[in-house]
Amino acid sequence: MQEIPTTLPFHLQLLVREYGQSTYQLIQGLAQIEDVAERTRRAAGIVQLMLRLRPSLRDQPDIQNRLWNHLHALAGTDVALDAPVPLTPPKLHTEKPRRVEYPRQAPKLKAYGRGVEALIAKALTLPDAAERELAAAQIGRTMKFLYRQHNKENAKDVTIIRHLSELSGGELKLDAQVVADQGLFELAALPAAATPTAPARASGQPRFEGSRDRDNRERRPDRPEGGNGFGNGKKRDKKRGKKFRSEPQQPPQ
Repeated sequence: MQEIPTTLPFHLQLLVREYGQSTYQLIQGLAQIEDVAERTRRAAGIVQLMLRLRPSLRDQPDIQNRLWNHLHALAGTDVALDAPVPLTPPKLHTEKPRRVEYPRQAPKLKAYGRGVEALIAKALTLPDAAERELAAAQIGRTMKFLYRQHNKENAKDVTIIRHLSELSGGELKLDAQVVADQGLFELAALPAAATPTAPARASGQPRFEGSRDRDNRERRPDRPEGGNGFGNGKKRDKKRGKKFRSEPQQPPQ
């Protein structure tokens, strides 16, 4: 196995690794063909070979444009080709990406993290008092959920209200009695479709799909009495009666 030449730029080395060293040698041989038409014909065959090597690229919309531009980059921009698609030189990003600034300050309360502090800072900018109170209730519900996930136990509403006041510098305050009466910190209830049926709740046992199907079969009006739903119940009963019928005993000879 031949090694990839290290003199190539890094983006061309990636293309050689993608299509293989043998394909790269075929592309390099295009520069030795003087006739542009013959060179383009050979290049079209190499493009088909590249597509066979990467069959997962067939579903992409601009695959021909991509393959021809990759071939042109590997062959060299000075190699003329009458490609059926416009050939453009590869775009190289030489600028270093901007450094991501990570928070250096730890959250005040570890259970809630910096995200809740950002929500509180956003809520403090609301001019309307009603909207600020509604935002405080939403943040309190989120804080109760995060507290339960972090400490593996439920928190009282007064604890969440006290933590909310501490994080907001005393700006966001809620009445504990109103929170308890209206259930502001409680998660949304499950939809009606997810709750068990009334008979299942009364018996204390879960209701499964199999039991419902069995009930439907039992309530079928077209099912004959004593049958299995296919209309052969009476025939089976006649056979059973004939089989188990007691024969009269013959007197001894």
